[in-house]
Amino acid sequence: MPNKHDPKIIAGNANQPLAKAVARRMGMHRGERVNLVDTRVERFNDAEIFVEVYENVRGEDMFIIQSTSNPANDNLMELLIMTDALRRSSAARITAVIPYFGYARQDRRTKARTPITAKMVANMMVSAGIERVLTMDLHAAQIQGFFDIPVDNLYASPVFALDIRQHFKDMGKITV
Repeated sequence: MPNKHDPKIIAGNANQPLAKAVARRMGMHRGERVNLVDTRVERFNDAEIFVEVYENVRGEDMFIIQSTSNPANDNLMELLIMTDALRRSSAARITAVIPYFGYARQDRRTKARTPITAKMVANMMVSAGIERVLTMDLHAAQIQGFFDIPVDNLYASPVFALDIRQHFKDMGKITV
C-alpha cells in the first residue's frame, strides 16, 4: 500500500519516456506499480501552454521530470507552469528533475550589455515555487550558486563507465 509520503512524479512533454522509466523503476523497488500523476499539458491555438493536474496532490512530495532542452523556451515554460499548478494545488514540496538544463551555457557575461541568462532562469524557477533542483552534468559548476535553493548536480560518467566495464570485457579496444 502506498505511503502518504511516497514521492509522486509528474512528467512534462520533454521527458515522458524517462519519467515512465523512473516510475517503473520506483515500482520495482517498492514492489508495486507506480503511476505518473494524471496530468494534461496542452497548447492553445495561440501556442500558450495549459496544464491541468487531475489528481489531488495536497501535501504531496512532487517530482517534475522535465528537461529544458530544444525547444528550450517551450520546455522551460512548461516546467514553470507545471510548478505553478502544483503550488496552487497545495503540493508540500516540489523538486524539478531537469536532465538537461537549458541556458546553462549563458552562465557569465561574455561582453558588455549581455545577460547572464542561466541566473535569470534560476530566479524564475525559484519564483515559480521549485524548492530543489536535480540535474545532470551542468555546463559549469557555478550555476549551482545561481539558485537560492538546493541543487544536486549529478554526473553521468560513473554510470557510463560501469556499464562499459560490464559490457565490454576487453577494455584495451575501447575508444571514447
